[in-house]
Amino acid sequence: MRLITLFASLACVVAVVASKLSAQENRPADAHEFSFPAIDGRTLALKAYRGKVLLIVNTASQCGYTPQYAGLQTLWQTYQDRGLVVIGIPSNDFGGQEPEHEGKILKFCQGTYGITFPLAAKQRVSGAGAHPFYQWAAEQLGSKSAPRWNFHKYLVSADGRVVAWFSSPTKPMSADITKAVEAELAAANASPIPANTAGDS
Repeated sequence: MRLITLFASLACVVAVVASKLSAQENRPADAHEFSFPAIDGRTLALKAYRGKVLLIVNTASQCGYTPQYAGLQTLWQTYQDRGLVVIGIPSNDFGGQEPEHEGKILKFCQGTYGITFPLAAKQRVSGAGAHPFYQWAAEQLGSKSAPRWNFHKYLVSADGRVVAWFSSPTKPMSADITKAVEAELAAANASPIPANTAGDS
């Protein structure tokens, strides 16, 4: 009887270890494995930006931080030619401050702030139902890095690692963000990473 119990216990241990190993194998290696539905109905695949530095920001049109759109556009225009891509992720998670449909969101962003950087369709960015990128990013940097309000920012390196996060009050053109962006751009230029090719899409 003891032998049977021992074998049963060993079987349970083996099953748990195998399950953990399987989960690790299936875990995304980097941010380039994720994609979002784009605001225009196409697909916003992060692998298309391999070799670029990304600033991924959950946005809202009726928030006290909404004027940060202007700073995000300035940041994009300032560093775009050096390899930065700003990506906006509209979300209604916080305060119900992004209630409109994608067409109105796009019209607002372009008409009010002249936004030209990529925008996703509305997404969940918090809680158990968060988009997989946001779940993965919080795992990488710890639960404190998860968005707690609109205009939370994740910085992704050219090789797809999420390397920093910035809270909602941190302005896009602040020294904290621009220094971090410049450091990642310098690192990317020092060790260029091949950009995505047509065969990779």
